[in-house]
Amino acid sequence: MSDWTDLIQAATTHDPLSGAINTPIQLSSTFHQASFETFGHFDYARSGNPTREAGEAAIAKLEHGTQGFLFSTGMAAISSVLFTLSAGDHLVVSKHVYGGTFRVLEDILPRWGITHTFVDFSDVAAVAAVITPATKALYIETPSNPVLQITDIAAIVALAKQHQVLTIADNTFMSPFFQKPLDLGVDIVVHSATKFLAGHSDILAGAVVVKDQQLAERIYFIQNAVGATLGVLDTWLLLRGIKTLGVRLAQSSQSALAIAQHLAQHPKVTRVLYPGLATHPGHAIHAKQATSGGAVLSFDVGSQANAKKVVAALKIPVFSVSLGAVESIVSYPPKMSHAELDEAGLAASGITPGLLRFSVGLEDVADLIADLDHALAQIESARGEKR
Repeated sequence: MSDWTDLIQAATTHDPLSGAINTPIQLSSTFHQASFETFGHFDYARSGNPTREAGEAAIAKLEHGTQGFLFSTGMAAISSVLFTLSAGDHLVVSKHVYGGTFRVLEDILPRWGITHTFVDFSDVAAVAAVITPATKALYIETPSNPVLQITDIAAIVALAKQHQVLTIADNTFMSPFFQKPLDLGVDIVVHSATKFLAGHSDILAGAVVVKDQQLAERIYFIQNAVGATLGVLDTWLLLRGIKTLGVRLAQSSQSALAIAQHLAQHPKVTRVLYPGLATHPGHAIHAKQATSGGAVLSFDVGSQANAKKVVAALKIPVFSVSLGAVESIVSYPPKMSHAELDEAGLAASGITPGLLRFSVGLEDVADLIADLDHALAQIESARGEKR
């Protein structure tokens, strides 16, 4: 079946008792056991709940995995995967990783003797050079947040197999509708399901999907032990959001390409970062592993002062953190998604003072472009001249 059909099939599970086409919301923390000797499939909701199980099966199907896990937030999902590591283990991580992941790697895991090395994942040789006997995993984020850097997933997987280490891929920006890392050999896929999968800025959720049974058992152990599981109401809303993922992303990504093309020619913009543009450094690789440039782009207006003026003048997008919703959202990464990084860290990650991230929603693209033009007209040239 096509991905469009899979979205509906995966998120629509008929209740065998009533025939209801929507997954029942099982508001129960505990479950009666009919036998003193033999317990049923469910006993306590932290360990498993029928509603959450339906959501986990849906995300596993969409990513072409065998088992999925839902968590209370995207960072709970990412952290739970990282918590499968032990003291003395080492990670190689994309230097363009999300700020929340950076915080866990820098400020939490080192307390437990788990170390990491940041490296440019667009340079496979550079990744290979920092792998040590203690390395247990390579951590990919592609496209990365917020500079949209592209990693060649197949090349990194081949390197990982050569060194017998795992690969972990954050697939939040593409979602399984546009990119399926497990099909390319990745071992573990993580998501902030808050974003495109849910799609309506109304829940927090995280997801993990694997194919290997032993990996599944390790992640389930952490999920159950730590207990950062997704609640049943949020699971139900996530399933509802998944049903419209295809139509939402198709529209938003089409608009994002048009906006990126427009901004690439704009005199007030110094650079546009969007993998759907042929001028993007990772465009050819991205086109091999994903079916769209996605619905997120970043653009630089030259300075923090200019970025502030643009944000103040925009009328349609929400100015906020997060992305992947039906409404367009403009963010300022240095003070939002990557506030954990100091000035040197921001520069090393390619996050310049004038960089704005734009998550394109479902508004009319002509209206969005007109709004951007109006906002950009309020600033001096990004190169410093009056216009």
